[in-house]
Amino acid sequence: MMDKPIQTALASFGMSGQVFHGPSLKVNPGFRVKAVWERSKRLSETLFPEAEIVREYDRLLNDPELELIVVNTPDRLHFEMAKAALLAGKHVVIEKPFTQTSAEAAQLIEIARQQQKLIAVYQNRRWDGDFLTVQQIIRSGLLGRLVEFESQFDRYRNAVAPNTWKEESDIYGGVLYNLGAHMVDQILVLFGKPQAVTAQLQTVRAGSQVNDYYHIRLEYENFSALTRCSYLVREEGPRYIVHGNEGSFLKWGIDPQEEALKKGALPGGPGWGAEPESLWGVINTQLNGLHVKGKIETIPGNYPAFYQNLYEAIRLGKELAVKPEEARLTVEILERCLESNRQKKTLPVL
Repeated sequence: MMDKPIQTALASFGMSGQVFHGPSLKVNPGFRVKAVWERSKRLSETLFPEAEIVREYDRLLNDPELELIVVNTPDRLHFEMAKAALLAGKHVVIEKPFTQTSAEAAQLIEIARQQQKLIAVYQNRRWDGDFLTVQQIIRSGLLGRLVEFESQFDRYRNAVAPNTWKEESDIYGGVLYNLGAHMVDQILVLFGKPQAVTAQLQTVRAGSQVNDYYHIRLEYENFSALTRCSYLVREEGPRYIVHGNEGSFLKWGIDPQEEALKKGALPGGPGWGAEPESLWGVINTQLNGLHVKGKIETIPGNYPAFYQNLYEAIRLGKELAVKPEEARLTVEILERCLESNRQKKTLPVL
């Protein structure tokens, strides 16, 4: 039984509010969504009929009962809105990416420290089932000494979506700060800070104003970690490819949680996050002198774990699963990617 629910506000109710934050908050008794900022619509009434709909962000900042504000607005608004919330004495969740620059991220971390408030970044794909499985395989040493890691997050969107800030012409627009923020974060979770980065960004769709392709190579002492994304991949390859001196693991398919949420399912029910056997990854390795080849069942994905951890951090003083310093490093790597692409060369990570 949860103690006192955390009085929470959503700072927008677009796609991320409807699909990711809202459902996880809805099913967690440790949170009560008290207010939602919607500038003109009333979409949140379906999920949160008892929540107040406000038309001005300041209404959230000035509500003394609110303890937590979820800043899930367009990226360019993250810094100023999160800063205002912290200075108003609120805990903050920020949709990824943390901020557009690492300097902004460092400033928010310092303000949170001064205000004695928590700031957490919504890197929910740490709880994708395929990533949890890859993480366990690497930690268990099933492939021996790691020699190469590759992740792909491809989509097929050959038309430019109209009327969306994600398609606006801006160095921070496009897939690098969108999907790249997830994939770089996953690599940092697995391996920590890299020594160097090489990045290639491209615009592959006709009429696109932003990068819709990236190829990033992060160099570590004895191996490389690669991640790539393209919006023009109609036939997807493996989602993860991991090679070690003893064996390999390959995984196809995308975690099913987002699709289920888009269809209106609430997380946490029986079989939540579980993948069909047809999508289980394939391992081929050597264990204790025995050759092993076959499928490995995917660990079920668990997006609600982010908010459960946040509740425990706020109410019980436990450690945040997604530390703001980690999210700041992700932004720093994205900045190095931009610069590497501009200079067309490998750059050290200082």
